[in-house]
Amino acid sequence: MPNIKQQEKRVRSAARQRLENLRYRSTIKTLTKRLETAVADGKADEVVAEHLALVRMIDKAASKGALHSNTAGRKKSQAARLVAGKTLSSV
Repeated sequence: MPNIKQQEKRVRSAARQRLENLRYRSTIKTLTKRLETAVADGKADEVVAEHLALVRMIDKAASKGALHSNTAGRKKSQAARLVAGKTLSSV
């Protein structure tokens, strides 16, 4: 436990930041699953909308520091390959 007032504040703010980063990562996983489902169902308009939402969330998470920039790029690349009709394991 911190003894200094500023350190107590840093503990509280770090906890808030951890939760926000967790929200970003969880949302990205959810949007990825939605995109995979839309691709499997073959709904083109839904695929485009889900892909756009996923890319926006990945970019936002990377800009906030919740994801490393290379991780964000990798996730966007995987999503683009999925939309293009290729399976992720064939590359």
